[in-house]
Amino acid sequence: MSVINLQNIRQAEGLMDDLHDIRYKIEQRLNLEKYTTSNKPVTINGNKIMRICLLAGLSSKEQRDVQAIEQIQLSKTSNRIFETLFTLHNLGGAYSALLKLRYHDLPVDWENTTLKSKIINSEILRGKDVLLKDGVLDDWLLNTVTTSKGGKAGSIPFLNLDIGSYEDEIPAALNLNGRDIPNTQILVAGTTGSGKSNLLAVLLNEIRTLSIESSYPVNFLLFDYKGEFSDPANNGWLQLFETDRSAILDPILAPLPFSPFKDFTGKPQNEINLYSTELATALCSIDRATISANMSNRLSEAIINAYKQTSNSPVTFQIILGQYTQLQNERERDKDDSVKSVLKQLIRNNLFASEDKIDLIKDSYIVKMDAFPKDGPIAKAIVYFIVSKLNTIYEKLPKQAVDEDCVELRHFTIIDEAHYMLGFDNKPLRDLIAVGRNKGLSIILATQNMDSYKSEYFDFYANAQYPLIMKQQSINDGVIKDLFGVSGTEFQEIKQAIAGLQKGELIIKNPTAIALGMGKKYKKIKVRHLI
Repeated sequence: MSVINLQNIRQAEGLMDDLHDIRYKIEQRLNLEKYTTSNKPVTINGNKIMRICLLAGLSSKEQRDVQAIEQIQLSKTSNRIFETLFTLHNLGGAYSALLKLRYHDLPVDWENTTLKSKIINSEILRGKDVLLKDGVLDDWLLNTVTTSKGGKAGSIPFLNLDIGSYEDEIPAALNLNGRDIPNTQILVAGTTGSGKSNLLAVLLNEIRTLSIESSYPVNFLLFDYKGEFSDPANNGWLQLFETDRSAILDPILAPLPFSPFKDFTGKPQNEINLYSTELATALCSIDRATISANMSNRLSEAIINAYKQTSNSPVTFQIILGQYTQLQNERERDKDDSVKSVLKQLIRNNLFASEDKIDLIKDSYIVKMDAFPKDGPIAKAIVYFIVSKLNTIYEKLPKQAVDEDCVELRHFTIIDEAHYMLGFDNKPLRDLIAVGRNKGLSIILATQNMDSYKSEYFDFYANAQYPLIMKQQSINDGVIKDLFGVSGTEFQEIKQAIAGLQKGELIIKNPTAIALGMGKKYKKIKVRHLI
């Protein structure tokens, strides 16, 4: 007897809303009334609540009605039920057997994907109704025994991202963490309207779907420059990333809940001295401030003095400003120069808390950025200091886990409109790429033009496993030649391919052709539509 193919199962319209009550009821049963600041309540993600209800539905012996099932409306946006719902613990065969048992006396075509999707949704909704009956949920929870003996259930998930299809409908995937993949940096270049946002959503959706229920979940931090992902009208998108509005950090409503500054308690003075120079350079660069050598040295000294004031605990912009003012000539202290202007902007906007209240990599977060000019000092400061904070956290992590097939990935940082952060010597961004390589931490950068990734400060193309090129406003010949290693006819062919890209299409390097020196040096991908 063949096993039912449980791939590409679509959700019913409003399915997650229909499961809200049972999800809330289960979380009530599992959670304590109070938690300490170091602990948090259990939340049940979409996959888990659907799996619980599916099992409950399939346990019911009531008669199935195919005509009633046919009335179920599938999602208008083609939201899928993630394949991991069925594959976790290798239970796909068990689900198939239970489905055939419950429908053995009905004329069901299991090759009909639409009918199959409606049957799965019907069983999930049936299970929801079963569990909401008086006393049933408690019986289920009390009779559930969890046993884990390692093996596949505890292994590192293989992050082979299904992003769409090549020409001729051949599936296109990005292998992020196979043992032979040197790094996981992803670069996206595409003009407004090219489909960048959908591509970012697909990448996040795949990373989360493939990892969230494993022992190695991959979290993310997304800088939402356009406010799309944090818009309440798009709350449905958050479910695609296995998160909710608790992930939104809005610096307009409240300071970001952590200190952006390093803690040097117990550290040698030389580390503070180096950090003060780096920080002084950054504070001036993010506002393109024109400063003299004296002002730059004064700012570095002010940062060193600020750490003396806090006994090497994290400082604040207010303390740095105070120390900087003290170092000025007495007659100049009431006047603002370029440095004081930057510091006062940062103080006035109250961007950061004075202490850490969250761990940026132990959960997923979306930083709402659309209230600030993209190329202004506040937006740059937010990204700069958060990336710097991530580096501080990364440095303390042990090396990533490795098994016979895969390496562990822990966290992705996604910077849309990244060109605003690439135009100066952004040391934290460079460090993030260098440090992350052996810690299971990675980055996705998205910009409008390919040439943004190569500057006098750093060649991001040379450090990226997957440059994904979408429609461009202008095409940099030099970047194409360097990236694909082509000239002459091959160069013209790739240039024409980029110029002809439509919304939602991209080209990617073809490593096999490049290695063999024959065939097309690129492949075209049609990205699957998600948002």
